[in-house]
Amino acid sequence: MKGRTFGILSPFVGGDYYGAIIEGINRAAVAAGDRVMAIQTLDPGSHSADRSGLPDFDRPLAWRHLSGLVVLPGAVATGYAAAARRAGLPVVFVAQEAAASSVVLADNRSGVRDAVAHLVEHGHERIAFAGYLAHFDLRERHAGYAEALAANGLEPLVMDTGDNHESGGEAVADLLIRAGMPVSAIVLGTDRNAIGLITRMRAAGFDVPRELAVVGFDDIPDAAYLRPALASVRQPLGELGAAVHELLDRPAPRRLVPTVFVGRESCGCPSGGPPVSEEHTRALFGQVSYLQETLNIQYELGLALLGAQERDPRHLAWLELTPAKAGALGLWHPDLPDTLQVTGAYRFPAGSVLPVDEFPPIDLFERARGADSDIVFVVPIRTRARDWGMLAAVGRIQSTTPPGREMMNHSGSLLAKALDYGVMQEKLRQAALRDHLTGLPNRVLLEDRMAQAGRRAAREPGYRFAILLLDLDGFKTVNDTFGHATGDQLLIEVARRLTARLRRTDTVARLGGDEFVVLIDGVSGSGGTHEVIAAIKATVTEPFTIGGHVVEVGLSIGAAISGEGAADPDHLLREADAAMYQAKSAARQR
Repeated sequence: MKGRTFGILSPFVGGDYYGAIIEGINRAAVAAGDRVMAIQTLDPGSHSADRSGLPDFDRPLAWRHLSGLVVLPGAVATGYAAAARRAGLPVVFVAQEAAASSVVLADNRSGVRDAVAHLVEHGHERIAFAGYLAHFDLRERHAGYAEALAANGLEPLVMDTGDNHESGGEAVADLLIRAGMPVSAIVLGTDRNAIGLITRMRAAGFDVPRELAVVGFDDIPDAAYLRPALASVRQPLGELGAAVHELLDRPAPRRLVPTVFVGRESCGCPSGGPPVSEEHTRALFGQVSYLQETLNIQYELGLALLGAQERDPRHLAWLELTPAKAGALGLWHPDLPDTLQVTGAYRFPAGSVLPVDEFPPIDLFERARGADSDIVFVVPIRTRARDWGMLAAVGRIQSTTPPGREMMNHSGSLLAKALDYGVMQEKLRQAALRDHLTGLPNRVLLEDRMAQAGRRAAREPGYRFAILLLDLDGFKTVNDTFGHATGDQLLIEVARRLTARLRRTDTVARLGGDEFVVLIDGVSGSGGTHEVIAAIKATVTEPFTIGGHVVEVGLSIGAAISGEGAADPDHLLREADAAMYQAKSAARQR
């Protein structure tokens, strides 16, 4: 495709709200020869956009690839859009007011006014409204309700659901029941609020709609198949998507897309039954099969990323378990700010280093067929512990699940946790093999290194190694004079000097207290350690400056060198220990 690319910023990149809007915009873009990419701004694994607050997302992701940005409700702060406009990108906001930007709004007020008028026709005079009024869309729906009640001379009753999900509707149902059912009808801010309310009311023994008529908003796919079927207000997302695309081409301050009230059983209308035709049935069966496949995939992903990992999850081999066509993982470069290293790829070359405004790699877009609802998705890979980078994948738009249950959010969360888990495992491994104070190998790792040296001596004629046991003279005096903190810092400094003095192939270990062991890899003859011992003594006995104090210690060293052929490292360590005590005794006599 040679057309333009538009980025859609959204708290989630799927679900029956965000995903459905993305689908509508994609349809309009494809019809014009363009394409879209969807960028999740919430951290992966977030449960709800309502409860997560405004995402902390401020990176100019993919800006060099884009011809414009679309901002869905709650995706980014207004400053992000302002920065994009300064960079020359047109910005269109959806379902929210924004200064100095084009805005596409569903005509929430008219749809709710029609819903209230319909309830009045059914004879209702006590009509409530419940919604999450923190959102602009919901405030507009409430305003339409207030206008309709005023026009009919009715008293309003307004309740805040606290969210846009089933839980908010359940809370409102409990309030109504405790209040003795003060209304005979209610308009909910979202269909999911309405579904939660109906479920709770019926569980409590109430008849919907005879004792309470209910109307939702959004007309999600579930609405027509509930019992009773849910009356709702439909947002024509195809028209909304077309309006968004048009404003990206020809900016205008505001575009209002009409909404349509759809009467069903929950408002008191007679049942027409669910829409049934062979074509519709096959489509539903396809959706059920797809959702079942999604559940299976999520189960397999959990095992692959959180179970015993045979392959590094960064390599993205686990994407073969998903319907993804291709993918690229960019991890933040340790030295270059706002730069991503493409360390993992699936059906795509890895290894590139890109500034964040060029990620994902441009070639990834060629793997997406927008006409088949396949687009490029990007999700941040981060947890509370660490911001790892960005995962980009080509996949199908998911528009029938609840928001946040789509594949990208799930995959991103599992990958972020798998990367955190890998770091934790490495820390535990290091803790098991390293001295906690100096970071040097401890006895366990030293024994492994000595065993390796012993095996090499057995199979390579002429190879010899040496073990030196070091003990600081006067360390107790340092502790008694300056305190244990100074003593600990002295041990750290000794470890640094020893590590710097020796070769990378040698091993410096701490056994505990003021005892160190040096494993010399490859020595010549029985006198091959004299120069090394002299260099170590000179290094360690140089005065230290710690906390403003000049500190000096002596050093006793015992050495043992392997002979020809097989060598027992433990026996050599005992020999070195004995030699060290002889050296310490001789030093005391002197």
